[in-house]
Formats: sequence, C-alpha cells, structure tokens
Amino acid sequence: MLMVTINSSIVIISLPAIFRGIHLNPLEPANVSYLLWMLMGFMLTSAVLVVMFGRLGDMFGRVRIYNLGFVIFTVCAIALSFDPFDLGGGAIWLIAWRVAQGVGGAMLMANSTAILTDAFPARQRGMALGINQVAAVAGSFLGLLIGGLLAEWDWKAIFWVSVPFGILGTIWSYKSLRDNGARTPGSLDIPGTVTFALGLTALLAGITYGIQPYGDSKTGWGNPWVLTGVIGGIALLVLFCVIEAKSRQPMFHLSLFRNRTFALGSFASLMASISRGGLQFMLIIWLQGIWLPLHGFDFESTPLWAGIYMLPLTIGFLVSGPLSGYLSDRFGGRLFATGGLLLAAITFVLLIVIPVNFNYWLFALIILLNGLGMGIFTSPNTAEVMSAVPASQRGVASGMRATLMNGGMALSIGIFFSLMIVGLSGTLPGAMNSGLKDQGVPADVAGHIADMPPVGSLFATFLGYNPFKELLGPSGTLDKPGVHSDVLTGQEFFPHLISDPFHSGLVVVFLAAAVMMLLGSIASWFARGDYVEHEAQELAEAAAAGLVTDADAEAETGRPAANGHAVSAGRHALAATAVMSAAAPPARSQRSITGRVLRTDGHPLDGVALTLIDQQGHQVSRATGDPQGGYVIAPPAPGSYVLIVSARGQQPTAVTVSVDGRPQRLDVTLHGSGELSGFVRAAGRAVPDATVTLTDLRGQVVGAAVTDADGGYLCSGVVGGTYTLVAVAAHLRPAAMTLTVPDSGVLHHDVELTPLAVLTGAVRAGDRAVPDALVTVLDETGAVLGTARTDGDGRYTVTDLTEGTHTVVVRGYPPREGRVEVAGGAVEHDVRLGYDLPSGSEVTEPDPSEPAYDRD
Repeated sequence: MLMVTINSSIVIISLPAIFRGIHLNPLEPANVSYLLWMLMGFMLTSAVLVVMFGRLGDMFGRVRIYNLGFVIFTVCAIALSFDPFDLGGGAIWLIAWRVAQGVGGAMLMANSTAILTDAFPARQRGMALGINQVAAVAGSFLGLLIGGLLAEWDWKAIFWVSVPFGILGTIWSYKSLRDNGARTPGSLDIPGTVTFALGLTALLAGITYGIQPYGDSKTGWGNPWVLTGVIGGIALLVLFCVIEAKSRQPMFHLSLFRNRTFALGSFASLMASISRGGLQFMLIIWLQGIWLPLHGFDFESTPLWAGIYMLPLTIGFLVSGPLSGYLSDRFGGRLFATGGLLLAAITFVLLIVIPVNFNYWLFALIILLNGLGMGIFTSPNTAEVMSAVPASQRGVASGMRATLMNGGMALSIGIFFSLMIVGLSGTLPGAMNSGLKDQGVPADVAGHIADMPPVGSLFATFLGYNPFKELLGPSGTLDKPGVHSDVLTGQEFFPHLISDPFHSGLVVVFLAAAVMMLLGSIASWFARGDYVEHEAQELAEAAAAGLVTDADAEAETGRPAANGHAVSAGRHALAATAVMSAAAPPARSQRSITGRVLRTDGHPLDGVALTLIDQQGHQVSRATGDPQGGYVIAPPAPGSYVLIVSARGQQPTAVTVSVDGRPQRLDVTLHGSGELSGFVRAAGRAVPDATVTLTDLRGQVVGAAVTDADGGYLCSGVVGGTYTLVAVAAHLRPAAMTLTVPDSGVLHHDVELTPLAVLTGAVRAGDRAVPDALVTVLDETGAVLGTARTDGDGRYTVTDLTEGTHTVVVRGYPPREGRVEVAGGAVEHDVRLGYDLPSGSEVTEPDPSEPAYDRD
C-alpha cells in the first residue's frame, strides 16, 4: 500500500519536471488534456477496478491476485522510466503506462486489507490494519517529498524508485504470503463490472473536465460533453445498483450497506478521502506556486521544498496512526474516529484564518495537527469497518472501501479545483487587471488577460509557472517602452499578484473540507458495533492463537456482553454441539467443568485448547484436552462464563456455561474448518443448480450445496476422512463417488455428469394407436435397460438410458424388433405393429369391444 500511494502522489508534485523533460507546455489549450490525464489516470483506473479485483480475490485467492498486482506494478514502473518520446507522444506513453500501473495498484489495494484481516484476530486487528492504512495514507504525503527530491535530479527517477521495491516485494509476497481466508466459488459479474466501470469513468471524467472553461463560462459545467458524462455516469451507476440487486453473484455487495458500521464508516472514509485529496492539491498550489517563490525559492526547486515543508503533516499522521490503532483495540474505536475528524475539521478552519504569506511555524503546527487528526481517525475506522464484514466477503469489502478512497481522491480534483475557480472568479480579474497596468501593460492588453478563465492561472500556480512570458511575449508587449518586463517575468510578481485572490478561493475550499470532516465525524459517532455477532469467532481465534494470555486481557469489543450471552450468539453458535449434564464423580474441585470434545463423526479430538472467560471478557482459566478428547477446567467461583474451545482443523466455538458450585459435564462437538469445493460439469459445460450431498461412512449427511451459475459448489465444515459424494441434476445421470479428504480438511474435486438419454415414441397397428403395449429396451448383450407401457395415444417414454445402440421389443402384438441409435438427449422411435397374413386370407375388422393389444 505504501508503494502504491507513493506512486499516486509522486507524479503530482513532479509534473513541472515531467513536462519540461518531454518538452511539452501543459498550459497550451491543446495540451491541457494531457495534464488532466496525468493527474487522474492512475486514480481513475484504481477506483474503477479495485472492487472487481476484490471479488476475484475472494474467488481465486487474495494472495494470488495480490502477487500478480506486484508484478504488473513493477513492470509498468520500468516502462515508465524508459519513455522514448517527446511532446505529445511522450505524454501519451506516460499516461498509458500510468493507467496500466493503476491496474496493478488496484490489485494490491483491493486485497491487502483483506489479507491482513484474515491473518490477524480481532484483538490485534486495529493495530495491524492501522499500520497498513497509515502506510497507505502516509505514502501519499511521502510521495510529495520523494517526488520533489528526485525531480530535482532527473524526472525519470521518480519512476525508478518503485522498481527495487517492486522486485523485492514481488519475491517476498510469492515466498511468504499464504491465503488464510476461505475462497468463495462463483463467477464474475460481467454486466455489473462493465456498467460500473463505464459509469464511474464517465462521472469522474465529467467532473474533472468541468474545471475547463466552455464558451463564455469560467468553467465547463455548461459543456454538453461534461453534462453527458456526469448525467450519463450517474444513470449508469443507478443501473449498476439495479443489476447488482438482482445478480446472484454481485460484484458490489449492496447488502453490506445495510450494516450500519460498514455504511457509516465507509461514508466517513469517503469524506476524509475527498478532503485529504483537496488538502494535498491546495497545499501544493499554496507552497509551490505562491509561498516559496515569495520567499526566494526559484520555480525549479519549489517541488522539493514543498515536499519538505509539508513534512509535519506526514509526521503527525505517522505518529498518531499506529498509536490510535493500539488504543482503539483496547478502548473501542468510535471516540478516536470521531475525535480525529473533528480535529481535522478545526485545522481546516485555522488554515483559512492564517494569511497567505504565513509564518511557517504556525503553518507547520496546523498541518501537524491535521496529520494527527487524520491518523487518529484512519486506524479505528479501517478496523471497525472490516471487522463488521463476514470473512467470505472481506475481499469485496476491501475493494469497495478502496473504490471509495480512490474515487474520493479523483473527485477531489474536480470538486476542489471547481471550488477554487469559484473563489478566484470574484477577485482575480480585478487584481490581474490592476497589477498588469501598474507594470506598464496597456489597458486593453491587461483587460484581455484579466478576462481569461481563472483555470489557466490556477494550473500555472499548481505547476509553479509564471505565465506572463507566454501571454505577453508573442504580442511584443514585453518589449514596449514603459513595460516592466523584468518584473512581469520575475519570480515574485505572479505569486504576489495571485495571493489575495487565492485566499478567497481557500475560504471556499477549506470551508467545504471542514463541512465534510464534520459530516464524517457524525457518521463515525453513529457507526458503532454492528460486528457483535462475530465476537464468538474472534474470541475463539484469539484463544487458539494464544493471544488471550492473562486476566487483564479484554474481549474484542472492549466491553462486557450486553446480556451475558452475546458471545455465544451469531453464526458460530452453530459451529459446535454442546451437551451439559451433572457430572459423575467430582474432578479436581466441586466447581470443575469436565467433558469430551469430539468431531462430527464421533472421533475424539486430541490437544484441544480451552479458555474460560468471565462476562467482562477476562480470562479466568485455561486447559488442554487429553488424547481421548477429555478435559477438566475449573472456574474460580460460581457464576456465568464463556468456554472457548478450539482445535486444529476445526471451527472454534464459544459456549455459555453456568456454574453453581456443583461439578458440571459439558460435551462439545466441533465442526471442521475445512472445505470441499469443485465444479460440476457435463460434457465440459457447467451445470448450475445441481445438488451436491456429502455423507460420512455412517450415511449421515455432513454437507450439502447447490451449484452456482458456473457449476461451482462449496461444502464447509469438512474434516479429514472418507466420504461419499453424490451429485444430482435434472436431465443428467446422478453420480456417486468415494472421496478421501486429507487431514487439512481442504479438497478440490470436480464432478463430471453424463447426459441422461430418453427414448420416446409411439406404438401403432396400421393407423391405430396401440395403448398399454409393453415396450422393453435391451442393450447389445440382451440385458434389460428399461421398460414402459404405452398410454392411450400409444405413446411411450423410457428414461435413464445410456448412450449406445439398443434393441426395442414391443409386446401385445407379434414382436417387432428394430435397432435404434441412442445419443445424449431425447430420441424418438416409432414402432408399427401388425400381422403377416397368408396369401388369400380375408382381413376382418376387430370387435371394438375387444382391446387390440390383447391379441397375439
């Protein structure tokens, strides 16, 4: 994540050096699109694809997609550093590879959070996810410093920095990372993916191009193409929601937004992301285009010093992020997430109050507080949102969060630049007109330049350019008598001229950011605890990992269960069967809990770990089971406790037990944590809606599943052993087979079903149908494959036939034999019955009251 976000911001601050390196003036009207796509290409691609790669991670393994992302990211970094072209060709080369690099970045961002969530139990998750998220956000600020430093030396070096990290990261991830999360069989939602990609691309591109002037307007919001992009993008995203609501395998699990913690936490993260992106752009403009030139720094060196002067922001974030994650694990995350955004909102107001030509130490203190606030918010927000999601959907959830974050960063370009243009429009023309006339520029020329769209001046400030040499040079104005050309083209004139109008824009921009922070803090306050139903699993994982080790350890939520029984609620209450009764002879003490821990097949489990916690989540006792599955654990006093039971290869469970001073017996049956998965196919094609049933050696059903649209099935809770697998589907021959599942409980087995042939036809005597005739189908050896009786219309159907050549025999008239070729599907074969009469014999009509099929 650090590498991805560094590469997102490292280009932003290095744009002046990049455009100088490819000999392209980005302020010329024909080149502005290159500038916009250099800004948003990487972020747009990441935002569009990150959910899809989260879904693919859930299906095929998060680590696998993560590793592939490292490879793509590194290859693109190498290609970017060898741009062979100049001018427009060089810009297109960079944009294309930045878009491709966004694909690798989306793979990394979509799965890194899910991998960490799988790897760490809930009690350590805040710290782990906090460090990861801090690395991600801090990377966006470190990229500014690194980009400024490397751009001073060689603009291509900003891409070289990723190559060694990418190569080492690729090798490390392939050797070290293993998938801990269960894979979810399914298919990629192609209609949803395409609709989402088109809709989000159109929306973000439309908003970004809205800052371009159109006609007589200062912005492009009246441009038909911009309106088409924005309105069309919104319409496509609405259509996407409709498609996802009806999809069996949705890419975007809209149901997650019914979880209050996930929905409000994600909203708060979106607000923070938009504000953080806006702050990043505004600070670059402020420092690189105004403050540093006013303090004697030349334009070529301002990117480096802008990164250095923003270090307090990065330091604040790096200090508070991990600390907030640690503290939120112990005391809950709501207060930290809410307080962090409130602190950030206050700093945006303070940035409005200070002058444009500020005292640096005051500025440094404010951005330090902003970094502290953002860091305090980020860790608990990430941990709470991801902990509210079931394990099987964490890849998609991680991708959804990354989409909101990347989309927020991309939106910040259009939103904050548009707000800044609104702020500049009221004061910049007057300041520009009077400033130019004071330096001897003719009034008509000064008025013409002052009437130009503010976006040009804004981009010039953002890139650290003085635009007057290009604006006044071609017309010869700089050479006219009385024109102070040295002042106009000097280092301080343009920054001084734009500083007061820029402050007007800052008021609009930072007030909007403060409101967003306030909305995010309100959402964080109300996003509380929708993950209580998973407490039993998380506590059991902690006990199995040895993380609950002393009486001071607290439960996952940092508070006692609401009713004393919450930890045994939820899906993991079904992961074990517990039978409690009065014990036989007392063991160890009068309050001991004894019993056996068994597998679902009745076999005892050896080396079971048992942890007893009280209603405040404190550990009060631990024990280990014997080879026969027996255990003894003693609570310190009568009362209500939670017994956590875990064993290798089994799903952990938590059971509420009440101790009244007498010995108790509690037998527990653990279900396997393994899974049997695969695909059901027929003639190489997927078979959806097939029923797959798994039975043990006793004939007891231990798992069942229905295949999805791709024929995939998944039976969870499997342990090592021998089973019978049966697959049944309409119009296909059922299949049964014996499987041996290894001790790990994980096995992939595909099932091939054969087509079920059906023979249909009619039995007739002349032109009359023969009812109730017996039709027998024989194979080539004469064995009977099936029989049927004709109906009133002489029709018959023989099902469940194998493919091949068969003999059809009809009884009721003299037997008629014929050979029929039966292939997959339905085959029709008619049989005509009759008598061979001697020459000259008379044929008489039968008595209607006598059934024709009774005659021989």
